[in-house]
Amino acid sequence: MASMVIAALYLFTSAGCAVDRQHSGVVWEQSRIIDLTHSFGSDTIVWPTEQDFKLIVQHAEDTPGGYYYSSNRVEMPEHGGTHIDAPIHFSRGKQTLDQIPIERMVGTAIRIDVTEQCARDRDYQIAVRDLEQWETKHGRIPNHAIILLNTSYARFWPSRRDYLGTELRGQEGVRALHFPGLNPEAAAWLVRERQVKAVGIDTASIDYGQSTKFETHVALLSQNVPVFENLAALHQLPDRGFEVIALPMKIAGGTGGPLRIIAVVSRS
Repeated sequence: MASMVIAALYLFTSAGCAVDRQHSGVVWEQSRIIDLTHSFGSDTIVWPTEQDFKLIVQHAEDTPGGYYYSSNRVEMPEHGGTHIDAPIHFSRGKQTLDQIPIERMVGTAIRIDVTEQCARDRDYQIAVRDLEQWETKHGRIPNHAIILLNTSYARFWPSRRDYLGTELRGQEGVRALHFPGLNPEAAAWLVRERQVKAVGIDTASIDYGQSTKFETHVALLSQNVPVFENLAALHQLPDRGFEVIALPMKIAGGTGGPLRIIAVVSRS
């Protein structure tokens, strides 16, 4: 974790040009780092039609040379666990994972809490009115921000039944999905009115579970707005006033991939 954070902070503070640390948006010594990533393991939740994550031990032994050596092989879908959706995932000809500009995945972020609405309705779709109510309470959503949607469904992880609404697999499981998501009209509003960098959510999909056309994916990804799914610990974030660093594995031609995402929150 330490090496990952150091590399991420370096990229964040130096990408594109030299940055005066005293005048950058983040003062590291006065900040705390919150990991928004679920660990990958045998209980990682994946889409009902996907294969489970596998960590296959290849070596774990003392060697003739007198040192211990261990090495594993990983098998996983692009879109399992905490991950990113690249624009090409739902939009022909758009950016693949390695083509997403790093600036899209780091920067000022806000959290929109819809816990109460989602507690009343597993199929809740976050609407424009929810975004407007947030602005009434907290001020205008900054242009070019990263938007994190807190449904509080991360508390169900890793129970497939509670998190997805079903333990069924295959197409039968897809039809039985029940969890909240972002309404496509609200997604289009965020792109059009606030020019958002990226949108993340603590459920298995930015579209609600019963979606069949994935219109929210299309609304965002067709505009080269990447999506973060299966986020963790959003309840630990303030509503605004923090930064996000979201660095996926850089897979050439990838439609998505595993994501290590952190928030940097001021202690003051």
